[in-house]
Amino acid sequence: MPNLVPPVVPPGSLAASAQPVIDAGDGLVLRPWTHRDGPVLLASRQDPSIRRWGVRSVESVEEAEEMITAWADGWKTETTAGWAVARGEEILGHAGLRTMDLKEGVAECAYWVRPLARGQGVAPKALRALSEWALGVAGLHRIELYHSVENMPSCSVAAKGGYALEGTARSSVLHEDGWHDMHLHARVAE
Repeated sequence: MPNLVPPVVPPGSLAASAQPVIDAGDGLVLRPWTHRDGPVLLASRQDPSIRRWGVRSVESVEEAEEMITAWADGWKTETTAGWAVARGEEILGHAGLRTMDLKEGVAECAYWVRPLARGQGVAPKALRALSEWALGVAGLHRIELYHSVENMPSCSVAAKGGYALEGTARSSVLHEDGWHDMHLHARVAE
């Protein structure tokens, strides 16, 4: 059965080239994770704040490398992508597209920042850079951002990143401590 509407982003558009390095300004870049980053990813995922708001644990370097491989494979299949947020050789955090639907032109983003970089504007800069690339260069139409209503720092990052609060999804994500209401923010292409 033919579609009445063509894909927003043609299949193969992203996978046809290597995952880009994205300049976030102030010496920050978003670069693809590599297996040599496994120990840093493992250590980062042990941080109580990152664990609190995440839904997946990483308990070994091997599991960190599996996550990095999944992001690389996600780029090839155009379904997900993850970037290390770095300044020089130091990894400060993560920014990524948890899901991508090129046909619909929609993605969901996620981010976190290591304790050593918190309060320095790293997360909003990374989120803005990722969003501008995804909506501009990649050609997506809408990026959604979800966070627990209890995670007020993430709400602040979303606002600074240009994401409008659209509403609350009640009891929608199960964390270690139970079901959480989630704020839905979104940013759309101009």
